[in-house]
Amino acid sequence: MNSNFNTANQTFRQLFGNGLRYQVPRFQRDYSWDMDQWDDLWRDIENMLSPGGDSSHYMGYLVLKTDDNRVFDVIDGQQRLTTISLIVLAAMKTLKDFVESGVESDANRRRMEQIRNSYIGYLDPVTLISQPKLALNRNNDGYYKDYILVLGAIPTRGRKVSERSLGKAFEWFYEQIKSRYFSLKSGEEIARFLEQVVDRLFFTVITVPSELNAYLVFETLNSRGVRLSPTDLLKNYLFSIVDRESNDAEAVNELERKWELIVQRLGEESFPDFLRTHWNSRNGFTRESELFKTIRTQILNSGEVFELLRAMDEDVEFYVALREPTGDYWNSEQRPAVQQLKMFNVRQPWPLLMAAHRQFREEGFTKILKGCVVISLRYNVIGALAGNEQERRYNEVASKIHKGEAYRRAEHIFRDLRTIYIPDEQFRAAFAERKLKTTLPRNKSVIRWMLFEIEDELSGIHYDRDSAEFTLEHILPENPGSNWPQFNDRQAEDCLYRLGNLTLLERPLNRDLGSSSATEKLRRFAESCFVMTREIAKSNDVWTPERISARQHGLADIAVQRWRIPQMYE
Repeated sequence: MNSNFNTANQTFRQLFGNGLRYQVPRFQRDYSWDMDQWDDLWRDIENMLSPGGDSSHYMGYLVLKTDDNRVFDVIDGQQRLTTISLIVLAAMKTLKDFVESGVESDANRRRMEQIRNSYIGYLDPVTLISQPKLALNRNNDGYYKDYILVLGAIPTRGRKVSERSLGKAFEWFYEQIKSRYFSLKSGEEIARFLEQVVDRLFFTVITVPSELNAYLVFETLNSRGVRLSPTDLLKNYLFSIVDRESNDAEAVNELERKWELIVQRLGEESFPDFLRTHWNSRNGFTRESELFKTIRTQILNSGEVFELLRAMDEDVEFYVALREPTGDYWNSEQRPAVQQLKMFNVRQPWPLLMAAHRQFREEGFTKILKGCVVISLRYNVIGALAGNEQERRYNEVASKIHKGEAYRRAEHIFRDLRTIYIPDEQFRAAFAERKLKTTLPRNKSVIRWMLFEIEDELSGIHYDRDSAEFTLEHILPENPGSNWPQFNDRQAEDCLYRLGNLTLLERPLNRDLGSSSATEKLRRFAESCFVMTREIAKSNDVWTPERISARQHGLADIAVQRWRIPQMYE
């Protein structure tokens, strides 16, 4: 981990059982845990405390930022810290019930005070105003202080969703503790339970000096399989600019309204990818790991914050339609092309397409979209080339489109995409040798689509690609028997998933074929409606590795003509 990061394992007691304070940044995400998460944590605690249970329970990473090592911003982990604090408060409320019912009132009152001072914070005995060790965000902190910290009645009617979640969580844990300990009439048992919880729940605490370092931590943790999103960190940075520059609460409220509309349309998980696609469509290539740093250097005042939100709002519907190419967003020519990019699992062209959609009329954009399908088939699907250089080129062209400096007509962008357009001879050679395992559903869809396209080229008939009446047939079967002596085991393994060994066949003709011999299969193929399949029967009286290779070379010749961009040769 970077030398700017301080990393240590700490229990909840070590975090809160001292004079340190923790605050959730004002614009951080609201409390959002629900009963599923409460129940999971409670079960983990019960298992930990049961005879023979684990000696401790790991709560994951906690990312903190501090300037003075006394007050810490909770960059990641506020849901878990808040929930454990609610468990402590629920235990205190159970002790309060004992006090009010006369069960060891003095001793349980002292226990409450000790627990509050150790893990919750100071409560003024006159005003009952709390100075808590944990301060929540601007939407939750008032409710937390006014109702939960004072162990009073918990109002839910007319409250924000997150406030209701806080109140329900507190009451849920209170019921769990009460059902477990109240009948024992022993505050000592509750205190013992709580001491084990704060001593045996532990975090890996990463302390950083700035938001930028926190973002780098997110990148490091993501690379190790821990799912953390930088969305909240970016939100806090942008909102803090507006809050700092304006005394008008309406400005922050308007920003929050716009932000939430965008996030709701995208979904929380999709926001980071959308942001990078949007940013690169206007500013050129920026790596994911550099995005937050770049935004911090360019978005410096509230006017720029609102302009960023306005620009994101302009692009969000387009991004959603790229991700889910259904509905009425696309016309009849565009929708198949977007669906094909999704089928290829190719996203590198998205910034370019986003920029082109803003800049060009529908006809020009459609040409660019179809061109990206051809480039993706040649480069990604058949060429199987690394996407790094391709992504950089698409983003550079996207930036030029956005600036409106380079391209008078849509076709002109293809001149700048030549470096990622696989030339005919290279594409022909790659296609002639390509294998795609049909055990992968995505590959099966791609192969089926390519074969229908080639059939269209041969016959001029446009079949329904999605019809269940048509199947993808392995000529050499997946499990050849002794009736396939022309293939040894090595040859069968090498040839099975070659494109030359695959064809289209009507379902009735495919019925019961299974591992039939080549002779029987060729006889059935002669009855097919598909030109490509009849041609297999017409041109072959036996099926061998050499015939598969020859057929695939023939398909490659057709593919070169089917998937090409004429402007690349001008």
